Amino acid sequence: MSAPENPLPAYAATVAGIALFSIMDMVMKGLTLAIGTFPTLLWRSLIGIALAAIPFFLTRNPWPRGTALRLHLLRGTMMVPMAVLFFWGLARVPMAQAVALTFIAPLIALVLAALILKEPIGKWTVGGSIAAFVGVIIIFIGQAQADLGPDALLGSFAILGSAVIYAFNIIVMRRQAQHAGPIEIAFFQNLVIGAVLICWTVVDGAPQSPTGHWGELVLAAGLAIGSLMLLGWGYARAGAAYLSTTEYTAFLWAMLLGWLRFGEHVSLFTLAGAGLIVAGCLVAARTHKVGHPALEATA
Repeated sequence: MSAPENPLPAYAATVAGIALFSIMDMVMKGLTLAIGTFPTLLWRSLIGIALAAIPFFLTRNPWPRGTALRLHLLRGTMMVPMAVLFFWGLARVPMAQAVALTFIAPLIALVLAALILKEPIGKWTVGGSIAAFVGVIIIFIGQAQADLGPDALLGSFAILGSAVIYAFNIIVMRRQAQHAGPIEIAFFQNLVIGAVLICWTVVDGAPQSPTGHWGELVLAAGLAIGSLMLLGWGYARAGAAYLSTTEYTAFLWAMLLGWLRFGEHVSLFTLAGAGLIVAGCLVAARTHKVGHPALEATA
């Protein structure tokens, strides 16, 4: 029997992937404020397709079929409304607050695992859900105290909607990583997202050329590809439950980057709410000490 693989490299790769995603969020927020949500996502995806195609075709990856292709189509399609809601909200909400609200996604994923994968919901999940819900309420109370305006409230609800979709994404991501390599995942995610957004231009019209912002768009696309490859590599080598805690490092990056780039300050309400949400997710995770068994069995 071979020795079990050391999970620490997978954990480190996933932490690095979250860091790149956080820097991308900072770049994307600036672009969204400058040229709008839909143009930013469309141009970034088109550039991402070109960048991700280089390693994909150089390594002569075979075209995916069957389960792998279905998972690429599913996750890529899910990413469109998730990204639109998140970046639209991010343009209206401080980065740290936005990231804190997304922390409910791992908890929702546990509930979805019970509904979709028929896993039991234990008392720890219920207790964690209550703690996380209180954390969200505290963040909204802090938002009201700060009087950020109706746009910030709508932005917060958009981010919560994005977090619900991301919860589905967490479940799909683990299975996708078991059927495809990181290069393939990065290429097809950009390809599917770009195709969906191009289809939408038939209804909404093509956006104008982002003159003066090409460098930022290339940077955002490169950061997204690098993050996807690191996350894909990590999730292929360790369970989703083990790696889910890496999501919380995004809050530290959001505080730092939001302050450096946009002069945003983190309120005590946001810190307290984020702490409760993280605690709730960690408590709920005690019900699932390993990855989702049903996914492991069907991989």
